[in-house]
Parts: sequence; structure tokens; C-alpha cells
Amino acid sequence: MKVTTPPQHDPAACVRVSEVLGRVGDKWSIQVVSALGNGPHRFNELRRAIDGISQRMLTLTLRGLERDGLIGRKVTPSIPPRVDYWLTDLGQSLLVPVQALGNWALTHRNSVDQARNAYDRLVDE
Repeated sequence: MKVTTPPQHDPAACVRVSEVLGRVGDKWSIQVVSALGNGPHRFNELRRAIDGISQRMLTLTLRGLERDGLIGRKVTPSIPPRVDYWLTDLGQSLLVPVQALGNWALTHRNSVDQARNAYDRLVDE
């Protein structure tokens, strides 16, 4: 059996990994990626699909995801302009872990609730 040694800690790499995880791990980015996993959407379709997101937060999230190469954007000149968003190949590769996290959350939500309640009872005593 081959034993592999873990890579050495690289502070510069940690900063870069943290930046990427900050983008892909935030609440709104995960929901946008999940919604776009069903296919391209227009801005207002996304806003309706993502409960609680404001127009400004959706705009900021879409810009960040586009900047990082996770989504594509196409503006079609019309009145009003039509803007379509979709997952790029890089975004599609993110969909797998995002869906896995979502499935984990669904499976374990009751356990998390029970742990929170038990903790809160102990803290309140």
C-alpha cells in the first residue's frame, strides 16, 4: 500500500483558496449556481427562484460569479434589454459539490436542529 504525505502548508495558496471558497461558499452564490444548474435563466427568473434575495444582492452575486468565470452572461438588445445567465463549464463543475452540500443539509437538518436545541438548553441553564 502506497502512503502519500500531505502537501506542505503554503500560506500563499491558503489565501488564494480562501478567496475562491469565499466566492463559491456564500449563501447567494450557492443558490444562484443551483438555480442555473437547471439551465439558463433571465435576471427576474433568478430573482423569483431565489427566496429572499434583493435585486442589488443578486446583481452583486452575478457580477462576482461572472468575474470568476463561473457563469456566462448575454445581453440581447430589446426594450427592456434581455439578459440571460448560464453556468460555464467551470460553473458546471461546481454544481456537483454544491448539490452534494445541499443534499447533506437536507439529510441532516433535523440532527442539526436537535443539536442546536440541546446546546441552547445547556447554555440557558
